[in-house]
Amino acid sequence: MRITAYRKAHFNAAHRLYRPDWSDEQNTAVFGKCSNPHFHGHNYDLEVGVTGEVDPETGYLIDLKILKDIIKEHVEDAMDHRNLNIEVTEFKTLIPTAEHIAFVIYNRIKKHLDPKFDLEVKLFETERNFVVYKG
Repeated sequence: MRITAYRKAHFNAAHRLYRPDWSDEQNTAVFGKCSNPHFHGHNYDLEVGVTGEVDPETGYLIDLKILKDIIKEHVEDAMDHRNLNIEVTEFKTLIPTAEHIAFVIYNRIKKHLDPKFDLEVKLFETERNFVVYKG
């Protein structure tokens, strides 16, 4: 039986959307208020889905504590109450858009997850704006 199990998580973080090679005017024209040089923040909600075959011996797809611990260590502890642009290594070279944040989270989790599983990351920047990355 193939099934998907989900774990929800939450973190708060600040960021600024801008390209250092662009003028302030161009950054503002493209990114609007999100280009504020003093940064701004979001209360991110995260849903991580793991898909695969249920183990007939245990009845589990995955022990959700394993997924919980991976998310806590590699996402929540690393990103919660952080300035993403300054404190998270991947955003030294990536603009921390919701799209890129989901991509980074996916890659951080995938490294620590059994490769037999498919992974999906759904990141809510607001309750109405979200992205989904499946690799």
